[in-house]
Amino acid sequence: MGMAVKKTISLPPDLAREVEEIAREEKKPVSAVIQDALRAAKKERLKREFYLAQNYWSRKAKEKEVLTEKDLERYLK
Repeated sequence: MGMAVKKTISLPPDLAREVEEIAREEKKPVSAVIQDALRAAKKERLKREFYLAQNYWSRKAKEKEVLTEKDLERYLK
């Protein structure tokens, strides 16, 4: 692990118990469980952003009748 920055967080009691239970089951420190959760949340956020961008550009391509690579080559000329 590289350099770590200590942060203090507050959790509702039920969530704190759940984090501690997961840490016990996975034999990890609570901080590792929180790190895993944050990484998973970031991955999901990036995936949503990707699909939003993909949908946007797909709609734009359909508006311009660019449906195949050949259509794209024709459009770009």
